[in-house]
Amino acid sequence: MSTGRGEVYKTAVVVGVGLIGGSVALGLRDRLLAHRIIGLDASAQALEEALALGVIDEVRATPGEWLSAADLVILAVPVKALSPLARELAPYLPSSALVTDVGSVKSAIAAEFEALGVRNFVPGHPMTGSERGGVANASAGLLENAIWVLTPTERTPLRALSRMRRLVEHLGAAAVVMPPDAHDNLVATISHLPYLASLALTHMVARDERLSLLAAGGFRDLTRVASGDPRMSRDMVVENKLALREAIQRFSRQLEHLADTLDDPEELLVSAVEGKRTRDNLPVVKRSLLPPKYDLVVAVPDKPNQIGAVSRILGEASINIKDIEVLAVREHGGALRLGLEEESDVQRAAELLGAEGYKTRNRG
Repeated sequence: MSTGRGEVYKTAVVVGVGLIGGSVALGLRDRLLAHRIIGLDASAQALEEALALGVIDEVRATPGEWLSAADLVILAVPVKALSPLARELAPYLPSSALVTDVGSVKSAIAAEFEALGVRNFVPGHPMTGSERGGVANASAGLLENAIWVLTPTERTPLRALSRMRRLVEHLGAAAVVMPPDAHDNLVATISHLPYLASLALTHMVARDERLSLLAAGGFRDLTRVASGDPRMSRDMVVENKLALREAIQRFSRQLEHLADTLDDPEELLVSAVEGKRTRDNLPVVKRSLLPPKYDLVVAVPDKPNQIGAVSRILGEASINIKDIEVLAVREHGGALRLGLEEESDVQRAAELLGAEGYKTRNRG
């Protein structure tokens, strides 16, 4: 994994300023990989929030000739929207721009961009996320040490792939390269199938209130992914339905085998030992090897004495501000970065400021 400074992009465009798009934008900013970051999103509210929090520098609501200035374009919209978006953007993209996406299904979007003749497109999928969506929960730390799969096709220029690998590494992630169809088959098993399994288990609980009373930590851990955005999750699994159906069939055979071993305790023990060994050997991803920064970003309106007001609210609660930085000042407002003394102060400060009408987010 690279530790030095990577290629610096004059103008980066992040299309879709939600959790992942916002996290990539923050990674570009924190690691000084882009001079200017433009956010493109159909949601005016998302753009306003991203701008106020200092995630992006400029906003755009629709594609246009302005895209000719872009030298890095990152598509971070829901997977169902990727192909229509590709067709909308393609006429404006400069041939020299490095273009990528973060969708969880790769074959369709890879074929779409090839058909459109976008030369420097490198499909990608950072294997990271959170149940809490939106740019307010974005964090550069979300990408730290994450696996970021790149799925070039036979027509992907080697130089574009090399540039994309360097970008991923300088964002703190680990690049893994494989064909699009191989990626889709793998994520069907390790990502999309667990989501459907979580739905099935939660549906069983929903139909018997006695089960919900007994559902403890293990059940909550096993069904965590069911808390994701329902519409986005639905689109994700539907887009990969062919590979997912095959994974479901394999999973069903595994369940049938385990059901059969209920009459053979020794055979079931063999399966249990294998399962424990596999689970215990899964790599533990630590999001950052750097000391925590205990930062909180606060969006503030364009009014006098906002620094004083924020300081007063936290001071009255005995929360010590160790550092303060003005991230952005614009006509409609700006953002402050607060460096707090204790990690526990971040949540307390967010709650206190939220009660006074301020929007905040943790900064990784």
